Amino acid sequence: MNKTDLIYSIAKKCDIPKKHSRKVVDIIIDSISTSLADGDQVQVLGFGSFETRVRAERKGRNPKTGEEITIPATKYAVFHPCKELKNAVNQGESLVILDIN
Repeated sequence: MNKTDLIYSIAKKCDIPKKHSRKVVDIIIDSISTSLADGDQVQVLGFGSFETRVRAERKGRNPKTGEEITIPATKYAVFHPCKELKNAVNQGESLVILDIN
């Protein structure tokens, strides 16, 4: 599933125009991204949590020249699924957080 599929799925399940569901998906992604950029953890009960970690500066090699280079420290996002999501995925089921119908 990609972003377009997600937008279509939300529009269909909630019986709203795709234009509105696109806005909802964009707002959710923006909110999660902003919180992570601010160093906050994002926790969605019944789904999982997102957090940022820091990868330390390290030495590497340029594969073309073999020259040693310094790779700068970077932040990256990590997702930890909740127990219910892990179980649903392992059993090939859908995780029902909220029954819309």
